[in-house]
This record gives sequence, structure tokens and C-alpha cells, in this order.
Amino acid sequence: MSTLDRMAIWSQGLATKYVLCKKASESRSHLFFQCDYLSQVWEYIAKEILRSSYTNDSSEIIVLISEESRKKMSQFCLQYAFQAVLYAIWRKRNKVIHGEKMMQLLVLKRMVDKGMRNKITLMSRRGTKGMERLMQYWFYTRM
Repeated sequence: MSTLDRMAIWSQGLATKYVLCKKASESRSHLFFQCDYLSQVWEYIAKEILRSSYTNDSSEIIVLISEESRKKMSQFCLQYAFQAVLYAIWRKRNKVIHGEKMMQLLVLKRMVDKGMRNKITLMSRRGTKGMERLMQYWFYTRM
């Protein structure tokens, strides 16, 4: 992943401020999830899945999504939520870099939540077993 801090090495004079928060240089550690903007999206999506294990430290998150001791529904939601948050953030970042206006935080949070529900619905329609219970679990984590 080419973050602006890495690209600045090759291109002198490139601005490295992260476009979504404009508070720090864009780096992997800032993107995942030291940035206040991104951290709020992650917290909204993951806090009730992780409960007392909640963290926004990227190395701890990697350990959590790699664990096999978590219940299957929780583990699936956590892994897919991580991927969905990263995808949404990276996509939004690229759009802002190329001239699109900033998206309100609440809109981005809801977009990721909707993406999660769409994924579960799609898997259910394809005949994957247990998706109704997974959707119930997802809604439970939204309360």
C-alpha cells in the first residue's frame, strides 16, 4: 500500500498530510487507526463485536482477527468489518485526493454498516447456512 509518507521518498515536495484529518502525515500507523477520524469509524463498527477486547491499535487488531478462539459469528463479523472499514477508508481517501468533497463521519459509518448488512444478505441469498443468525448478531452489535 503506497501511503503518502512512502511516496514522498520518491517524489520530493509531495505533501504528506493525511487528507481525511489533516493532522498528521499519512502513514500506515496513522491510517490504522491512530487518526481520530478513522478511529471513530473503527470504534462504531467494531466496539460491540470486540466488547472488552476493543482496541484501535493495529498490531493488536491483527492478533484479534487472527485468533481462532472467538465464536464463529463474532470472528466473521470482526474479520469482515476490518476489511470493510479499510476498504471504505482507502476508497474515501482516494476520492478526496482526486477532488471529491469530504464525507461526513456519520455517513461513512453508516456506509460501512450498510456494506456489512449487504454482505450478509448476499451470502444468505447464495444459500450460505447461518446467515439469518449472523444478521441477528450484527443487529445486536449495533444496539
